[in-house]
Amino acid sequence: MATSPVTQSPLGIPKSRSRQLMAASIGNVVEWYDWYAYTFLAIYFSKQVFPESAGNSLVPLLSSFAVFAVGFFMRPLGGLLVGAFADRYGRKAAMTFTIMLMGAGSLLVGLTPTYAAVGVLAPVILTLARLIQGLSVGGEFAAATTFLVESAPPGRRGLFSSFQYVSTTIGQLLASGLAALLATVLIEADMSSYGWRIPFIVGAVLSLVGLWIRKGADETSAVAGEIQRGEAARPQMFDFLKHHPRSALTIVGITIAGTVAYYTWTSFLPTYAQITVNFDKADSLQIGTISLVFFMILQPLLGMLSDRIGRKPMLITFGLGFLILPVPLLGMLTDAYGSLLLVQLIGMVFLGCFTSISAAVNSELFPTRVRAAGAGFPYSLTVALFGGTAPLIGTALQEAKNPGLFPWYMSALALISTLVYIFVLRETKDQPLS
Repeated sequence: MATSPVTQSPLGIPKSRSRQLMAASIGNVVEWYDWYAYTFLAIYFSKQVFPESAGNSLVPLLSSFAVFAVGFFMRPLGGLLVGAFADRYGRKAAMTFTIMLMGAGSLLVGLTPTYAAVGVLAPVILTLARLIQGLSVGGEFAAATTFLVESAPPGRRGLFSSFQYVSTTIGQLLASGLAALLATVLIEADMSSYGWRIPFIVGAVLSLVGLWIRKGADETSAVAGEIQRGEAARPQMFDFLKHHPRSALTIVGITIAGTVAYYTWTSFLPTYAQITVNFDKADSLQIGTISLVFFMILQPLLGMLSDRIGRKPMLITFGLGFLILPVPLLGMLTDAYGSLLLVQLIGMVFLGCFTSISAAVNSELFPTRVRAAGAGFPYSLTVALFGGTAPLIGTALQEAKNPGLFPWYMSALALISTLVYIFVLRETKDQPLS
């Protein structure tokens, strides 16, 4: 990919911080709208793309979540390749590339033919589209999170970091809201036939809007400019691991519990309620939307709190919460509307203690020269192994008649991360980004 010279204000300080937030956030909204539309609509298109097997109605849904997990396994590659690209050529160039890639993937999902029309080619096309989107999302986290944190003024990195999940949640809200609207106005047969395609086509159009907005951003990496001018050595792809192995492993430990909790509570829980207690599909989408609004409002508040009290107390609170709560919370699910709403809101409070500062903590562990690749690759690898497989594991346990094991699985991972928060992670709140 051709790159233009990196331009920026002195010392990498952006001329307008609000403009930086807008550029990262709006592009991120589009990225994550496209990514999450798949999760919310899988219940509708699974039987169109995957055939049923042995009369088991869960097989198409299980297959669609398997493809969801496959997309996640492209995220580490995206985090590594796009992260290295961002470290060498700048965050802005990398973010432009990722949003173009996501738009292409979204369009391909929307145009995927049915299994009845083209046979096995249908799931192949869908899988290809998810691989493209997975590469884009992995790269997006590497570039956009470092961009956000580097754009922050002193003492406000937690606040700026929180906009990673503010914008992510807006993207989810758009995907969830449009899915809920379509599920309300269309009968289920029409939703399964053509209605599920509409959000993906919309996502492809929105990608063009995000691309236009990102072109006005200021570069935040002074090192990238020095590299292009030949004033600094170009970092090698695995320099972050060679010189900062402890930081890379720390990110893995930080993220294990957070990614499973995040994808369970913000994406999979409505489907989990449907397959375990026969919760109404349309109601579960509505509750998911309400919960996401609450979650989004929490992010900047918790980000500002971390700028005052530090990152460690926030992460320990999250870890202990998800060590104790998954079993009783998921155990109290019924088909009543208030049951799912209460479970989602309680989980969101503790989850926000992780999501609001994830970008700040990851970025603060690495120097500028290798920050994007260093933060992006181990994070995306952990998300792929644990976050991307959460819906698949939850659905498979239901098919095996053991859905009660899933919350115990979450608690076990929370124990691992909590030990990392307490004994391994150092406080980075007041550490300069250098």
